[in-house]
Amino acid sequence: MHTIEASEKYLMKTYGRQPLAAASGTGCVCKDEDGKQYIDFGSGIGTNSLGYCNAAWADAVCAQARKIQHTSNYYYTDVQAVFAEKLCELTGYTRMFLGNSGAEANECAIKLARKYSFDRYGEGRGTIITLKNSFHGRTMMTLTATGQDVFHNYFFPFPTGFAYAAANDLDDLKSKLDGTVCAVMIELVQGEGGVCALDYAYVQALAKLCQEQDILLIADEVQTGVGRTGTFLASEQFGIHPNVTTLAKGLGGGLPIGCCLADEKCADVMGPSSHGSTFGGNPVVCAGANAVLDQVTADGFLTEVQEKAAYIREAVSQCSDVAEVTGLGLMIGIRLKTKNAHDILVQAREQGLLVLTAKENVRLLPPLTITKEELDQGLKILMPLLES
Repeated sequence: MHTIEASEKYLMKTYGRQPLAAASGTGCVCKDEDGKQYIDFGSGIGTNSLGYCNAAWADAVCAQARKIQHTSNYYYTDVQAVFAEKLCELTGYTRMFLGNSGAEANECAIKLARKYSFDRYGEGRGTIITLKNSFHGRTMMTLTATGQDVFHNYFFPFPTGFAYAAANDLDDLKSKLDGTVCAVMIELVQGEGGVCALDYAYVQALAKLCQEQDILLIADEVQTGVGRTGTFLASEQFGIHPNVTTLAKGLGGGLPIGCCLADEKCADVMGPSSHGSTFGGNPVVCAGANAVLDQVTADGFLTEVQEKAAYIREAVSQCSDVAEVTGLGLMIGIRLKTKNAHDILVQAREQGLLVLTAKENVRLLPPLTITKEELDQGLKILMPLLES
């Protein structure tokens, strides 16, 4: 049975799929089952950070799969230990918990924040403030944490213990500090919310406020992390070091991973049996993540990311139907004047370019390794679509 027909018949229809059956890929180019090629400016929603089938990444994954593919977290593996040491030293965090997705990483951060507060202050201080227009995942807890009403439907009753403040409005956030708050969770660039970066001054003031009141600051860098914005963590560009940072997506290079990083203040909050994951820290996934870290931290790599980002932003900003180019680095939002973002997505795919949308905006998340030639090929398709 044809791939699309079988998928439509047997899989729950939880995705608004495009009529494309991906078969293979190399670099920034994806090929479908009919042999048609596509320049990919979406990278699996920011997950294929090194593009398709990066040689060093694939070699590391295959070698590990032939060595030991999985073992219980009751035991140790060298590949997991190497990864943990690399990432902690790179980011300045003390400890981490490994899961399988961004939602799982955020679940861990929520539990950590509430336990930290319970250990120090007792019951009644478990509220977590998130920002309106945010997105933190699709589990029941992270769905509740998401600050968009459109997601708060159907699945009642939702968990309690969340409050929502307007982004970039410190007074609104202060009004929610009623003595029950243990943490504030933010995306430094709201990805699913339209690729909207927070204001630098707001983030600085928020971090100071949290520190003064012993409220943990959690940065959800599931989409912004691992070089996506031009620095390894987006928080580097805001001059802050949150107590907790969550990573996923590009960290695994295409394999499922989630990571909750904790600073010294809360590194030892989670003890035995307080949390866990059967597949978290899987050796094969860690091997892929090690390959990602090796390449993203190589000399000049992030400088090239910044240069590619500037190149794309300059090009699309000149198009007549582009009202604004948002985001940071290679996390790019394109706000249109008159055209429909979904229409652009369809037209681009038909011409051999894969893009994304975020609310009313076109969203671009190309692989960090995209070449100048691949950029130009993609822009040659995209830019005429952005003209009035």
